[in-house]
Amino acid sequence: MPASSPHTLASPSVHTDAPATLSTALVVFLAFCCGAVVANLYYAQPIVELIAPSIGLSPEHASLIVSLTQLGYAAGLLFLVPLADLMENKRLVIGFTLAVSLFLVAAASATSPSVFLVASLMIGLTSVAVQILVPLAAHMAPESSRGRMVGNIMSGLLLGILLARPISSLLSEYLGWRGVFYSAAVLMVVIAALVAALLPKRLPNHHTTYVRLIGSVFSLARRYAVLRERSLYQALLFASFSFFWTIVPIELIRHYGFSQNGVALFALVGAVGAIAAPIAGRLADAGHGRISTLFALVLAPAALLIGGVPGLGYLGLVAAAIALDFAVQLNLVLGQREVYALDANSRARLNAVFMTSVFVGGALGSLLASPIYEHFGWVTTVLCAAAMPGLALLIFLLKKTNRP
Repeated sequence: MPASSPHTLASPSVHTDAPATLSTALVVFLAFCCGAVVANLYYAQPIVELIAPSIGLSPEHASLIVSLTQLGYAAGLLFLVPLADLMENKRLVIGFTLAVSLFLVAAASATSPSVFLVASLMIGLTSVAVQILVPLAAHMAPESSRGRMVGNIMSGLLLGILLARPISSLLSEYLGWRGVFYSAAVLMVVIAALVAALLPKRLPNHHTTYVRLIGSVFSLARRYAVLRERSLYQALLFASFSFFWTIVPIELIRHYGFSQNGVALFALVGAVGAIAAPIAGRLADAGHGRISTLFALVLAPAALLIGGVPGLGYLGLVAAAIALDFAVQLNLVLGQREVYALDANSRARLNAVFMTSVFVGGALGSLLASPIYEHFGWVTTVLCAAAMPGLALLIFLLKKTNRP
């Protein structure tokens, strides 16, 4: 298939699992979409203390705002993303993106805890459009460069996760917390319109019922050991990632005198770790996936331990943030490339298993972070966070040793 100009977008066309040309411009667009959509999960995290009193939510229940959003996303990954192996992908992306815009408006307009919490759950549930876009891109990319293409797009996803917090903090200073959600809703409508105009259609080969489709998700998990292993590794890494990013803003404010703007700047510096995505894709395409995985699983716990060294101060936290983000993103792209290679006709369902595991791990990491930090302090918190990727490393080494 001849390559298109790097400055032109692939024209929309109906196809069934036949890869369309994935131009450079389309890769950039997909990376932007992934980052913008996944950011919906994180806008509330740094401004919970502004939201809770405004809607009458007690401080002890304020963490429900973040946890319900993540749980909604995990449910969407498991029960909605598999539809991409059954229904036309472009239509699903547009539908979910418009739906999340409505729930963002509902959250912005909420005056009671119940309305806002239900809206938070639904924001997570309908933000899964991003996990339909990534497998769609994998279908469009040629095998020889699939890892690189997916890595470039996934860098947009990680940037969305990392930049959502500082963007939310800064916008809330000028627009209030409700303005953050209204702005995100407008952005989702714009993205839905662009997807309608720019993305090709993809109609899967599968002809089955929804119940059988969901049942096949669990069958895929049982069938492929690589899927189970990669899901576990990334779940443990993302648990430590969520653990760290839930607590480090509090540590910076309480013990280093950072303002909200300072925390926002810290998050921006941490976003440097997003450069791992394209690097990971190239390493995977070159056949270096296993040694790169080992490097990621060693780097993650090492980064967290560096963050716990008292004498390094906030510079140690900066180094920890960059290295941890790099390791998590590196392992994510390596894992996704392996998972996508298992069955071309089941990529959405394979991705559902993989990413559901990842975000369940993230939700558990966020849930454990605050109690451990409040009761045992920063050093113990960092050691607990480092134990998670440390366990992934141990499992990886044991499996490598036991292989014939």
